Amino acid sequence: MKKVYLDNASTTALRPEVIQEMTKVLMEEYGNPSSTHSLGRSAKNILELSRKSIAKNLNATAQEIIFTSCGTEANNWILRSAVKDLKVKRIITSKIEHHAVLYTALALEQEYGIQVDYVAIKPNGEIDITDLVELLSQEKKTLVSLMHVNNETGTILDLERIGRICQEHSVLFHSDTVQSIGKTSINLQTIPVDFIVASAHKFHGPKGVGFAFIRKNSGLQPLFFGGEQEKGLRAGTEALHQIAGMAKALELSYSNLETDREHITELRNYLITQLEIEFPAFEINGTVDGFYTVLNVLLPFSADKTAMILFHLDMKGIAVSRGSACQSGSIKPSHVLAEMLSNEDLKKPSLRISFSHFNTKEDINVLIEALKTI
Repeated sequence: MKKVYLDNASTTALRPEVIQEMTKVLMEEYGNPSSTHSLGRSAKNILELSRKSIAKNLNATAQEIIFTSCGTEANNWILRSAVKDLKVKRIITSKIEHHAVLYTALALEQEYGIQVDYVAIKPNGEIDITDLVELLSQEKKTLVSLMHVNNETGTILDLERIGRICQEHSVLFHSDTVQSIGKTSINLQTIPVDFIVASAHKFHGPKGVGFAFIRKNSGLQPLFFGGEQEKGLRAGTEALHQIAGMAKALELSYSNLETDREHITELRNYLITQLEIEFPAFEINGTVDGFYTVLNVLLPFSADKTAMILFHLDMKGIAVSRGSACQSGSIKPSHVLAEMLSNEDLKKPSLRISFSHFNTKEDINVLIEALKTI
């Protein structure tokens, strides 16, 4: 049975070149980057070359890239330090953010008594910019935290526009860019964002490693303490093989960006066309022109099909999801779709289908045939 993997918003397969890079580092570079002997210096060189490579791809400086274990850690660190150390009194976010942001904001509200405001969401999942500007009229030290590409619907935030608005109101701007890093160009010299985050496994790198971009002179302080690694901001011996793999994955993602985007966009459009033919009553959750790697669809099936649809597809070797993998064990409907759909539509099956350059039209055909049997 052919396995069809269409859940790339959850995680991606490693590129072969990334595995080769990581294996080479594991075998040859076992020194601690903090050690002063030759093995340590060699490891440190790889660490800093990886940092420079990542910075170059985002048009940042190497000093602004701090390695973490994942995007979740980076989101927690930035929000917590903003409140604790930068004296932020209010966070403006949305109810369709990843739980790494939503739950952190809730915890900070309870622990520090800060104000948390949620910007209004349009029916298509876009941020209501008029409402954001209205919220920013309050005079309080504020951090705006809004994700670049929604991980469930692919709705895109205009990073540069929101950054300019935040700049005009003298507030800090953090964006969860986990779904967009490596899949679209981000120029941190022209986009006025203070903090962004990434996870390597979203762009064909290894799990368990990510990074934060921290704008120079932000004043952010460590989340936890120990050694002086990462300029004293992130204690703990760096996972060199994973960092080297991440840098390689990002380099390959950007060097192949246009070719991969063209291929994946063609697949997404092909899927929409096939759905229009076979299930003309289907609807797209979000916008038709959403991010090219994600398509979230509401299927015109009866509500009783909802609970078992993923099981049926899995039995046919097809991997898709109904929302974020971080909440896949939950019986509750997606918190993102709950902000966008009616109660009646929430009972119907919605699928998140997410693509990579490894996918083919045959994958789409297998999915369509499986849906027809359901």
